[in-house]
Amino acid sequence: MTERNGNGRTAAGKMIDLALQGGGSHGAFTAGVLDALLEDGRLRFDGVSGTSAGAMNAVVLADALARAHDDGQDDAQAREAARKALRRFWDRVGLMGNFMAGVPLPTAQTLATIFTQWLSPAQMNPLGLNPLRQWLQSEIDFERLARQRQIKVFVSATNVRTGRGEVFSGQRLSVDAVMASACLPTLFQAVQIGDDYYWDGGYSGNPVIHPLIYHTQSADVLLVQINPIEAPWTPAASALDIMERVNEITFNASLLAEMRAIEFVSRLLAEGRLDPDRYRNVLLHRVDGGAALATFGAASKSRADSAFIARLYDLGRGAGGDWLRTHFDDIGVRSSVARVAHHEIHHTT
Repeated sequence: MTERNGNGRTAAGKMIDLALQGGGSHGAFTAGVLDALLEDGRLRFDGVSGTSAGAMNAVVLADALARAHDDGQDDAQAREAARKALRRFWDRVGLMGNFMAGVPLPTAQTLATIFTQWLSPAQMNPLGLNPLRQWLQSEIDFERLARQRQIKVFVSATNVRTGRGEVFSGQRLSVDAVMASACLPTLFQAVQIGDDYYWDGGYSGNPVIHPLIYHTQSADVLLVQINPIEAPWTPAASALDIMERVNEITFNASLLAEMRAIEFVSRLLAEGRLDPDRYRNVLLHRVDGGAALATFGAASKSRADSAFIARLYDLGRGAGGDWLRTHFDDIGVRSSVARVAHHEIHHTT
């Protein structure tokens, strides 16, 4: 293992944590960002937190790095192996998506909305078949993930009974945990883990940042955000557009709350009102894919044909490269995310 020094750097470069948001096929954008970071080679990853598609990117990345380490490969070879693994995963998603490529996306969305109003996922798919599960089981060694020490992995899902988010890592990190993290309740049966059932982690943390703060040494967290915080709106929006915007707001709410908390603690530390030995000053960074992906519309998260996946991947690579050129020197020095907007309070007299 490479030794770390006090400022979060290693012999191979700067150390950073990754926080990967979910968003259906838009997760290919995130994989493109990771591809650019891995190709650049100046960053090492201390921990990764992922939700839904972000969780899948997280385990594919971590498993490839762990496999390369077990095979005695050096850092450059491990990064290349991780790039190939991420590309292979999203190529597989594209191949599966090609089967639906002949169905116009609005039609597919409308049919799904109609069916799920009257039929539960258990009725529509009683065997709970999901090709991504089979792929993960065949390609990802979850026992290796549990014992590896190259990168800490955290996957979040929502406990249906308690309504609270739950983080899976170490020995609890399994294919069930990853599938639970990506389980939209209108499309898939709730995933049972132990005595409880779980839905998509986006309802409670998309993604969660706190495990990175408490369980890694890096002070820097890079958020790859693919759900837009702001989006154009019209009262004439369709019912589907309304539902998609509600989902975007819901899936961003917990993330914004965590970002505000990080900002609040950082401000108190800067003012000398908190003990720096007890509280970490988190340096937050962001690759914001929301603006670029918003042009495709929220419904495109369900589009997964190969051409679209490749386009998203390339957009992510470009965004990752732009972020490195603009903000690499901020790592270990300062946050590069603008202040999170707080609730506006309007006074009347």
